[in-house]
Amino acid sequence: MFASTTYPRFILNNLTTALADTPIVLIHGARQAGKTTLSKMLGDDYGYLTFDDETNLTAANFDPIGFVHRLPQKCILDEVQLVPEIFRPLKQAVDKDRSPGHFVLTGSTNILLLPQISESLAGRIEILRLHPLAQCEIQRVGSNLLTDLFAGKFPGNAVPLNYDDIVKRVLWGGYPEPIQRPDLARVRAWYRNYSATIIERDLMNLTSIQHPGVLPRLLRLLAIQSAQLLNISQLAPAFQLTTPTVRHYTDLLNRIFFTDILQPYHKNQVKRLVKTPKVHLTDSGLLCSILNVSDKQLLQNPTLFGHVLETFVYNEFRRHASWSAESIEFYHFRDRDGYEVDLVMEDSQGQLVAVEVKASATLKKNDFLGLHKFHRVVGDQLRLGIVMYLGEHAVSMGKNMCALPINSLWQGSDK
Repeated sequence: MFASTTYPRFILNNLTTALADTPIVLIHGARQAGKTTLSKMLGDDYGYLTFDDETNLTAANFDPIGFVHRLPQKCILDEVQLVPEIFRPLKQAVDKDRSPGHFVLTGSTNILLLPQISESLAGRIEILRLHPLAQCEIQRVGSNLLTDLFAGKFPGNAVPLNYDDIVKRVLWGGYPEPIQRPDLARVRAWYRNYSATIIERDLMNLTSIQHPGVLPRLLRLLAIQSAQLLNISQLAPAFQLTTPTVRHYTDLLNRIFFTDILQPYHKNQVKRLVKTPKVHLTDSGLLCSILNVSDKQLLQNPTLFGHVLETFVYNEFRRHASWSAESIEFYHFRDRDGYEVDLVMEDSQGQLVAVEVKASATLKKNDFLGLHKFHRVVGDQLRLGIVMYLGEHAVSMGKNMCALPINSLWQGSDK
């Protein structure tokens, strides 16, 4: 779909900044998201070893202390989750030499969920999550959109919108390999092989799984529920398993970055809020391939397209946030009266940006009901309430409210 295989990664600036004052930086994220490519952008100052290489894996497992001792002063270690025994020797190495930029680690599982590893490196490591490509990275167009939104500003220019182009972007997703493929059948083939390989190889290496056949079925069920509330206890009977077992398997899919769990935003004094989380798959291309949907099927099923488009927009904002100088947390909002907001973003100062996604080119007054209710709940914390839609114009809709074309996510202001 896209011509070139080399794309900018805007998180590179965050990486170089972290290496300037931190001994170890971990880049973690899903396999094939571009972690190795990003780390090699650091240039020849860093040596490179991958534990996907059986020789390196065997040597590190046999003598982790000696392996670390023999590493160059600056080194990239790829797929470190395969050798958990190496983290203590890494700690010892940086305790002897606390100079910044010592090691760059990459991992395809979330080590924050492995306490024995994250605790051993506390105070010595900075962790960056690399997502698949954002659409503005594919376009090679820098974006300060999130910064502008938290400042209460939004782009006021009309952005020409190609409906078919947006649907294709949703279907192809952001993984570097499949976006090179010319047709949807080949894209689906890549995602199908990718998800099967990750589940059969990475998850089996990560932990003991009693019911491995459940995982592909669970992933499909979570795909069907993407952008919707997640109730694990309602899923368990479908697999004839206990709720704790299904919750454990859901956590495993989170650990390999296939799914994100979006917690509800709530203020303690507001008692009428629904506190059930939402689930999102972490890439719209992966989602559409698991659901086996085409462009025609999306357009003929507005409900399905709405959920898929919400997942697409959620992931775009997550990718923008990954290179932001601000730490941004993600939530959803829903109260017991049925008012809801698809996405709530909160910065470190407690300022909020709320987003509702509409798979329509026409705006209606009712599109803003959830945003107005959220504004009444949080007051001046809300910088902007936004409806992202398939129209072409950025429109002010009163104080703290606006509508933005979805393609402003990749055609915004320069970074």
